[in-house]
Amino acid sequence: MNLKDINYVDYGKNIKGTIVLLHGWGQNIQMMDMLGHPFESEFRIIILDLPGFGESKEPPSFWGVTEYTTFLHDFLTKLKVSNPILIGHSFGGRIAINYASRFKTEKVVLLSAPFRPKKKKISLKVRIYKLAKKIKFLKPFTNYLRNKWGSTDYKNASEIMRGSLVKIVNEDLTENAKKIEVPVLLIYGTLDKDVPLKEAIYLETILKDGGLVKYNGFGHYAYLENLNQTINILKNFLS
Repeated sequence: MNLKDINYVDYGKNIKGTIVLLHGWGQNIQMMDMLGHPFESEFRIIILDLPGFGESKEPPSFWGVTEYTTFLHDFLTKLKVSNPILIGHSFGGRIAINYASRFKTEKVVLLSAPFRPKKKKISLKVRIYKLAKKIKFLKPFTNYLRNKWGSTDYKNASEIMRGSLVKIVNEDLTENAKKIEVPVLLIYGTLDKDVPLKEAIYLETILKDGGLVKYNGFGHYAYLENLNQTINILKNFLS
């Protein structure tokens, strides 16, 4: 994809480095911009609508985390960024984990980021859906089931983004996390239903240089609900 296909902002002073902010699934630049401005006097700030979100074009095919990461590296190379500080929320954190395991990175901040598939028992709904897919005359019924039972993210997505979402949520980044050589700050809410705290606790144990900050009583957007605290923690981490 070309730069003209991507909506992004690029501001600040590149004195101490470049911060790249990566939003979550279904979000856009605005969800991360409040973390950029407090650092613009010392850092170059780059925030983009990831492909398929905001005002950026959709990927040309089903993209998983690997494809999004390769895109990000190419995108940053075009902007002459070679050693970014990555701050990613949720899906953006998945990309940050993959990126830091493959490319030169200064530091990483993960905000309520999942890194492996959820362990779920096969529900009756899933069994019915799989059965409908196998039986020829029931196949048209599968679209109805997807729309009725699918997650909000899935139901709101286009066909390309649905296919991408399926790839992304089934990728396991455990081995990628183990390969990260740079400091990683984890900020997670104790009441996050999308990414349970136990996931963050385990992630901290497999990182070579990881530290976990828990926001008691907050959920998946803990970083935003405690914005001032988040900014202060980031200032300390990036100093």
